[in-house]
Amino acid sequence: MSSDESTVIGIVLLARHGDRLEFYQDPTTYTVTFTEITPLGEQQEWQLGNYLRSVYLDSSSPSYIQGISPSSSIFNVEQVSIAADDSGIDSVIMDSCAALVQGLWHPTPLQNITLANGTTITSPLGGYQYVPITSVLPDLDVSLEGFTDCISLQDRTTAFYNSTAFMEKAEEAEPFLSQLGPYVGNRSTSLENMWNIFDYMNVQSIHNATYLEELPPTFLAQARDLANWHEYNVFTDPYFSGVGNIAFQTMIPGILESIESITNSSDPLKLSYYAINYKPFLSMFNMTGLVSSGSLPAALVDYASAAVFEIRQTSPTAEPVIRFQFKNGTNDPELRPYPLVFDGWDGTTGGDVPVSIFTAALAPAAVNTTLEWCYECNQDIERGCAVAIAAAQCMNETSSLVSRDLLSSVGNEQLVTAVGSESLVSSSTAMVSLMFMTSLILLGAFVMGARKWGKKSHTQIRSDKPY
Repeated sequence: MSSDESTVIGIVLLARHGDRLEFYQDPTTYTVTFTEITPLGEQQEWQLGNYLRSVYLDSSSPSYIQGISPSSSIFNVEQVSIAADDSGIDSVIMDSCAALVQGLWHPTPLQNITLANGTTITSPLGGYQYVPITSVLPDLDVSLEGFTDCISLQDRTTAFYNSTAFMEKAEEAEPFLSQLGPYVGNRSTSLENMWNIFDYMNVQSIHNATYLEELPPTFLAQARDLANWHEYNVFTDPYFSGVGNIAFQTMIPGILESIESITNSSDPLKLSYYAINYKPFLSMFNMTGLVSSGSLPAALVDYASAAVFEIRQTSPTAEPVIRFQFKNGTNDPELRPYPLVFDGWDGTTGGDVPVSIFTAALAPAAVNTTLEWCYECNQDIERGCAVAIAAAQCMNETSSLVSRDLLSSVGNEQLVTAVGSESLVSSSTAMVSLMFMTSLILLGAFVMGARKWGKKSHTQIRSDKPY
């Protein structure tokens, strides 16, 4: 269904952060230590933003987003939604997002105001455009970090480490891992710790000239290959709604809601951008068949990688379609289209997927609310679960009380006597409690997407998982 004559009416952008200093992730819980972005990382993100500007905001580009304020004008806040994962530990993703946004919307002398005395004042830095970024705090909103504090995922990761396939891989890798002692900064050289091994080697290779000179030439590539295998198996699942895909499942409601807004002609939204880490990319590539079809490797994405869901219109009366584009970091020169494959769409009839089919495929795996996430992850305390679960229980109890009171009143055909009034007061009080607790439950839905998408699906994606 791909068509060069289609026009872009909006995009949903997912972008990884830029280069940063080293940090440590627990191999099982994936809790992290502090790190910070580097000037290189900021430049990578700015360059990505500048590239996206040329593709989607330049009115002469064939992929210009129809109706969006072009790069020759000023930013229109009603047309753009931006959310960045704010880990609470560091600001790498927030800073990356800010740099990318600076590349998308340059300073312009049009950003000015004329005062009553006739003086024209331009915004600082030559007309800097202050683009709002929503900070997504993991303790308040699980949508961009569905994997942290997820006990079910931790249990699954532990099972992976104890699997026959993992032990065989560890034995196979042992001759290489045993040589890494001098090159990993006192880190464990076990296969369980493979991501931290690779990350240390990668960061040092970028920022430490002495280290780069001393590192044997094949070691970084070998470490990356093992890290790719390790991380892809942790953050994917053979089942569409399996917890291994949780990193992307929590993002689905926001993505589908953005697409729905873009396809609604009365809604001004044109561009939705999520700034994230590498983990949702792995789950997304798995769920959309990009790896199983051979389109993309089962591998970590580079710094400043970008995935774009283009919403396109082939004609005024035709259903909008989605074209997936991916650019793997700064060294990848441009976005390239890749066919999506999932239940109901095999990718052989064209690269562009009708929005209805795309939505129907992804919605069943969506984790819509904090409460849903709590149950999915077997978590009853962290990430707001203590409040969400208590509120759900209270709502159920209050709902039962209201039902009993109302049925009693109707059954006895009571008039508003002293006794009847007392019953109604009890019912009213219960109803107020119900409304209050319901609002707490809905808070999770509001921060992850106001609409609830579908029901859980247990469709198997592939069967070659090692455990």
